[in-house]
Amino acid sequence: MRSPVLALVLVVFAACGSSTGPGSAGGRTTAITVGNDFYSPTPDTVVSGATVTWTWATPSNGHTVNWDSGPGTLPANSGATQTSGTYSATLTAPGTYHYHCAVHGAAMSGVIVVQ
Repeated sequence: MRSPVLALVLVVFAACGSSTGPGSAGGRTTAITVGNDFYSPTPDTVVSGATVTWTWATPSNGHTVNWDSGPGTLPANSGATQTSGTYSATLTAPGTYHYHCAVHGAAMSGVIVVQ
């Protein structure tokens, strides 16, 4: 009887640790929506080395992703104001990263925690 119970416990633990989909804290990538004057989700937590992708919702006002602070070298900003499309950044150094929209300033900001 112990062997089947142990096997079941191991399967449950393995399933809990295998979350890899977008937006999951245990995954290698995460998705953030850029909406009309907001980022979602924020704050967000990702593992070191994760690629975070911001996707502009349609329709969307013009927005950017500009880095304020974080550990080590910050990724490049998203560039010109855009109303559609995506922007991705790979975050390798553990710590807290702060970003904002250049158009809306502190009124539209986000946080990513890299573990």
